[in-house]
Amino acid sequence: MNLYLSSFQFGNESDKLCELLQPGAKIGHITNATDWHGADEARKKADLENDMAFLQSLGFKSEHLDLKDYFNRKEALDEKLAGLDGIWVSGGNTFILRQAMPLSGFDTIFGKLRQRTDFLYGGYSAGICVLCDSLKYIEEVDDPTQFPYTQIKEPIYEGLGYFNYGILPHYKSDHFESAAISKEVEKCIENKWLFKALRDGEVIIIKE
Repeated sequence: MNLYLSSFQFGNESDKLCELLQPGAKIGHITNATDWHGADEARKKADLENDMAFLQSLGFKSEHLDLKDYFNRKEALDEKLAGLDGIWVSGGNTFILRQAMPLSGFDTIFGKLRQRTDFLYGGYSAGICVLCDSLKYIEEVDDPTQFPYTQIKEPIYEGLGYFNYGILPHYKSDHFESAAISKEVEKCIENKWLFKALRDGEVIIIKE
């Protein structure tokens, strides 16, 4: 699995996406990190359309992949992901995104995706924080007590475990969460937790 992990939106190296995927590649866009109660639906729709349009401008085919459509339908999600060349996981609340993953079976399917050398995991903000070993690194930024799905009543702190350290986006950036992220950085240093801070525009690219 190849990775393109941006602090915010597509970052400053979006041209590198064309080195990670073939023209016409099919990408599923996951936006479940914005499933909180009271979310601005018009803004969600506009953000999704803008992200999909950008991916299409790079020569890819993009479609919305709502994990809610696959709750208790793991086999269907597995089949869907098998037909995609990659996913783009956008920002929001990492704890909510994490809840949607076991309900749809994504967290177990993720192990299979990691073995695919032709598959891309891309995303930003919450979409990259969920790849860490734990969500403890961002609990002051993202509210862990939001439960939009009735099946889950307790926060899930275990991340997908691709990284054994925390990733902190929006560090020292022109972003409304930047001050809170700086406090998270201080907490990581105080507790001697391993972490990597990203400024908006910066990208982590891993090609396997």
